[in-house]
Amino acid sequence: MGDNRQHERPDGDSSPGQGQDIDASIRAAREGIDPLHVPVMLDRIVELLAPALSRPGSVFVDGTLGLGGHSEALLKACPNMRLVGVDRDTSALERSAERLAPYADRTHFVHAVYSDIPRALDEAGAKEADAILLDLGVSSPQLDETDRGFAYAHDAPLDMRMDRAQTLTAAEVVNEYPVAELTRVLRTYGEERFASRVARAIERRRAQGRLDSTRELAELVREAIPAATRRTGGHPAKRTFQGLRIEVNAELSILKETLPAAVSRLGLGGRIAVLSYHSLEDRLTKKALSALAVDTTPADLPVPLPDSQPELRLLTRGSELPTDEENERNPRAQSARLRAAERVRWPSRQ
Repeated sequence: MGDNRQHERPDGDSSPGQGQDIDASIRAAREGIDPLHVPVMLDRIVELLAPALSRPGSVFVDGTLGLGGHSEALLKACPNMRLVGVDRDTSALERSAERLAPYADRTHFVHAVYSDIPRALDEAGAKEADAILLDLGVSSPQLDETDRGFAYAHDAPLDMRMDRAQTLTAAEVVNEYPVAELTRVLRTYGEERFASRVARAIERRRAQGRLDSTRELAELVREAIPAATRRTGGHPAKRTFQGLRIEVNAELSILKETLPAAVSRLGLGGRIAVLSYHSLEDRLTKKALSALAVDTTPADLPVPLPDSQPELRLLTRGSELPTDEENERNPRAQSARLRAAERVRWPSRQ
């Protein structure tokens, strides 16, 4: 995962005056929020994004709206901003619209995958975004609603669709993918080192009929993995469930499209923050942001070329981690990794 540090700021991230304003924004953002249900790395997200949302009419795009917790905090902290809330899950949009009803005159919701951020901005009548947040992975409601099939702790149909309008489900992957393809999914997306053993166990089970239960799949995976490795690292099925979820929702391929699409609509001085929850997401995010944060002037030239200067300035050193206090309070934050950047130059073609 590289050089992970807890909340270290690059030099020049904020002036003393700005720091005081941000402290006030964080206090405003936290007002009225249930302390047991604080969104992941809320204070740091507000600290990073609020400076770009101070001017009247500024636009914040929450590309993964979920429960709307980060958006609510920024609407409180930044009274001049308006929200474009995007989610592929219609249930999330409905819940967030209800939660954010007090800010109805400053919100616009779009049912879309987060790679459609440019379309969402167009629908909202906004040319560019001043701040963008991507809080990746599965949301708390999706984990908590047992019928969605994301969790191995409850028995439910093997579904795992973030957008229930799509056709591909986890049951189709488990029951219909060839063993070699299923092995690839579990190894590549689930980072399961016993992927072939799990895939072969699923193949043997399929000979008896369809496998449609999350609980049965979790038990099958547990039995397929060597006993010595089950004692550490959490539930033995978590990597298999991660791999299936990523495959069903095409999460990594969509993220590859999303990062350049989102940055392309980020205004000058605009900021983007990305919360990742496993190394595959974090690696893609690091690559996309870092590629635009370097001087590409040929090494043999004596002076930097204006058109080769960085388009982004990284606001985080490596990927930042939640504090120990937050990890104790919110176990779902423990795998979070945060990266952020600011646009400092328009692309040459503009």
